[in-house]
Amino acid sequence: MADKDEAEMMERSTEEEQEAGLEWLLRKDSFESTPVPMDTNVSRLFSSPVDSFYSNTFTRERIFKAASSGDAAQLHCLLDFLRLKKKTLTSPEFIDETNGKTALLKALLNLKDGKNDVVEVLLDIAEKMGDLEKLINASYCDPYYNGQTALHVAIERRSFEHVKLLVQKGADVQAKANGKFFQRKAELGFYFGELPLSLAACTNQPDIVSFLIENPHRRTDLTDKDSQGNTVLHTLVIIADDEIANTEIISEMYDHILIHHNKIDRTVQLEEIENNQGLTPLKLAAKLGKLELFKHMLHREFMDEETRPLSRKFTEWVYGPVHSSLYDLTSIDTNEKNSVLEIIVFGSETPNRPEMLQIEPLQSLLLNKWDRFASKLFLMNFLVYLIYLIIFTMVTFSRKDGQPPFPIDNIPMDYLRCVGELISVLGAVRILYKTIMLFHKNPPNFKALFIDGFSEILFFLQALLLLTCAVLYFCGRREYVGLLVLSLALAWINVLYYLRGSKQLGIYSVMMQRMILRDLLHFLCVYAVLLFGFSAAIVALMYDSPQDQNKQTDNSPPRGRSFGPEVFKCEKPSYNDIRFTTLELFKFTIGMGDLEFTDQVQYRTVFYILLITYIMLTYILMLNMLIALMGNTVERISTQSENIWNLQRAFTILDMERSLPRWLRKKLLSRMSKIICSRNETDKQRQFFRVVEMNWRRWRSDLGVTQEEEPKYGHMAPPSLNIHSRTGWNLGHLMERIRSRRRLLQPPSNA
Repeated sequence: MADKDEAEMMERSTEEEQEAGLEWLLRKDSFESTPVPMDTNVSRLFSSPVDSFYSNTFTRERIFKAASSGDAAQLHCLLDFLRLKKKTLTSPEFIDETNGKTALLKALLNLKDGKNDVVEVLLDIAEKMGDLEKLINASYCDPYYNGQTALHVAIERRSFEHVKLLVQKGADVQAKANGKFFQRKAELGFYFGELPLSLAACTNQPDIVSFLIENPHRRTDLTDKDSQGNTVLHTLVIIADDEIANTEIISEMYDHILIHHNKIDRTVQLEEIENNQGLTPLKLAAKLGKLELFKHMLHREFMDEETRPLSRKFTEWVYGPVHSSLYDLTSIDTNEKNSVLEIIVFGSETPNRPEMLQIEPLQSLLLNKWDRFASKLFLMNFLVYLIYLIIFTMVTFSRKDGQPPFPIDNIPMDYLRCVGELISVLGAVRILYKTIMLFHKNPPNFKALFIDGFSEILFFLQALLLLTCAVLYFCGRREYVGLLVLSLALAWINVLYYLRGSKQLGIYSVMMQRMILRDLLHFLCVYAVLLFGFSAAIVALMYDSPQDQNKQTDNSPPRGRSFGPEVFKCEKPSYNDIRFTTLELFKFTIGMGDLEFTDQVQYRTVFYILLITYIMLTYILMLNMLIALMGNTVERISTQSENIWNLQRAFTILDMERSLPRWLRKKLLSRMSKIICSRNETDKQRQFFRVVEMNWRRWRSDLGVTQEEEPKYGHMAPPSLNIHSRTGWNLGHLMERIRSRRRLLQPPSNA
């Protein structure tokens, strides 16, 4: 019996070793695919013999059990035990080896109604043992939750009391939780910017945010960044969406942090700090398409004198529903590198681009650029292209027949033709270079075609075909004619690009592009399948007539082809040719088919069934469905098409502005009467753009100075204003000047 039991024990141990070996082989993959839980209260199935033997010994499992249950009585005599064993709560015996979790982290993860008496007991023991700061700042060490400290857990559990206690005891307010769980675009996790302040801000805890900024123990650094270079403001932008509740929470928290930072340090502009991508919070909101938050940031206006310099909008005067406002152009206009306008207009992957351009001051700024110089340049470009197109067309019409290249005859018309060919080729080179530069700045993708259109792609193909045609011409290939006429056709189609200069024609062009890329493309995908399928089926039913087979011999060429003096026999194509069949079926689709059925059909009934079914599916069903879908598209995207047209026109405006010399751009900018400039002591210029708005739903009565009469527009166009301030931007002189104008324009009171 003993031998039998011993054999069973050895067999069981062998099986356990094999399972352990299999676990070791699969441990890496399973760990990477599914994160280990941050905390679990499931007790271990087996305990070590040492733990069971020493029943009064404090083990990690015993301390963790007390921390999870919140029973401080279970930790009685723990301090004496640690002193006796010369251990601390941060010793390896009391830390979870899988993730680095301590008893303090365990206790904070198991708060009940925001309380756990074990937390204070553990902190008191650690303080007496001399490892308080080490215990408080101990963090997870596994790849998923790496860097998360007790302060992060207390903030996540929304326990303000424990946050204050940890900070008072020496918690690191700049600790960064940079595990996979806390990274952007993680499959399973939550990105909050790694820092405790960012976590409190992203979880809408303004009391904790205020405490971390203003506490007398360890104040957090608002300018600190995470591993991606994002500050707390960048993080708020990232987690924002366009829902009403989310926008309200994020906007209030954003302003809350700005106001607190303004009280502490006015020398550093928190909104001007860039992340690793070179984006400020405003530029990041534009790049990510955070529409509602972006609108809030542009329209932010504080009425208090202390916080007014933080505003990006200043109400100049109000009369009834009319509002005259000054908008800050910092980071917005194209005079700065990587401006907000360029990010929105040229960012093909940015969502909500057309809608963001409808927000003030972007809408009025682009309209002002169009009226000032862009419309004139656009008209001039159109006339130049039209002249180029006429020359290109005349050169194509007057081409010579024969084997190229052709010698130049000593006649005036031939010289003119050569000059026209040279102009056409040089124009194609310029168009090709310009489109390549545009593709480099804004790489095309299929999704962006629905908004940006495909005009640049057509221009690229036009230039590429013409240059390829020139190469074939000098190589002596007659095939150059085909590429020449294709390039000419595209050149005339590209005239539609200049329709965006007119609102009505531009919207019409946008609708055409949307219907081509959506409705017509879907129709062609289905239609191509039906066309090829029915063509192949009909060709398979055909057979050669017996007379034609008898006429052919073993030595004769097949089907009417002969070599030598024989005369070619002209035969009408039939349905046994796949190309002819495809063309005939296409004619049936557009109502131009010829119902001359052939006799060379094995099963004529099947042939009739195929042909009738094809006509019903394509001519009757699919064409009418296409017409209905196009009508629905026009009704559905009428408003959206106008926004897309505005975006395409903005693309043209910035493209033309970028092509101008820098000195000319500065000159055009200085002539904009709607721009007001101010300077601080560092001689840094801050520009404001005046916008007069009409708002029938909001009547402003909370201004510091009221205006009884509408001022004349001429009084509101001052030259550059020099404003000196000691710290940051001091707009007091600017606002005082606005008030003085209001007082001068007020009528005298009748005593």
